[in-house]
Amino acid sequence: MPSAEQRVVILGTGGTIAGTAARAQDHTGYQAGALSAADLLAGVPALAGQALETASVAQLDSCDMDHATWLKLAQAVQKHLARPDVAGVVVTHGTDTLEETAAFIHFTVRATKPVVFTAAMRPATAPSPDGPQNLVDACTVARDPGAQGVLAVLGGQVHAGLGLRKVHGYRVDAFSSGDAGPVAQLEDGRVRRFRDWPDPAGAFEAVLSTDCARWPVVDILTSHAGARGALLRAAVAAGAQGVVLAGTGNGSVHQDLVAAAKEAVAQGVRVVRASRCQLGGVVGGVVGGVVGDSQSGLPSSAELTAPQARVQLLLALVVIP
Repeated sequence: MPSAEQRVVILGTGGTIAGTAARAQDHTGYQAGALSAADLLAGVPALAGQALETASVAQLDSCDMDHATWLKLAQAVQKHLARPDVAGVVVTHGTDTLEETAAFIHFTVRATKPVVFTAAMRPATAPSPDGPQNLVDACTVARDPGAQGVLAVLGGQVHAGLGLRKVHGYRVDAFSSGDAGPVAQLEDGRVRRFRDWPDPAGAFEAVLSTDCARWPVVDILTSHAGARGALLRAAVAAGAQGVVLAGTGNGSVHQDLVAAAKEAVAQGVRVVRASRCQLGGVVGGVVGGVVGDSQSGLPSSAELTAPQARVQLLLALVVIP
């Protein structure tokens, strides 16, 4: 069980938390990822004197996150978790694709110690940035006795990485844990836990030794009024080996997309349903299973968001083409 003296490693990937703007009042139009992980730490006096070390894995706007950075980050997380002097790892990240990267780490790294993602909705140059407090809270959770699994700490709440979803594009309280609710919350610098820590997972750890340039193409298409199956056929023609359909409501899919999806499945393409709704998931069926809804017959991603379902399907295709 980690002691309070053990080290926390902060891995920076960029994002708004490391963003700077020309004017302090600018909450949009800033340069994301301008600051290194060391710069971030230097700007948080509350963390001074703690056993911390930093490394910058990337300095990206997270809307530009890519597979190579995922792989590099997962390998770095795995390396630092294996160190006996490390209590946990904190990852600073942009909010746009945070739920995807957290899912990737959940599926590929066996996190018997905590891997805590944190981020910000306001750049570091804002008059009241949310990043510094989030970083302090993330380091607190990373040292909490017994903590494990992939987590995300934002706005005083501790979310499980796999249940995370971004539900607002501007507000500071932009994230939700969906139906499960948060794992814990921070109260006056202490962790108050509501449910068990996430499972260490890491079922697709073998992916970390593969070449991401050879990973299969997996796309997401959204069902909507007047949706066209031609788009799915075009994705398959362009090389998609897997497709996630972000359906309406409980994963319902327009009939034209269903017809195209069945054609794709007959060609060996994996197709699964998710929901385009921000909260909740799809009731009935799991990725890779045989259960589908009565309308489409296509398996679903259950509680996963469409972006997280894409991550899981991608990894499944890497391991079992």
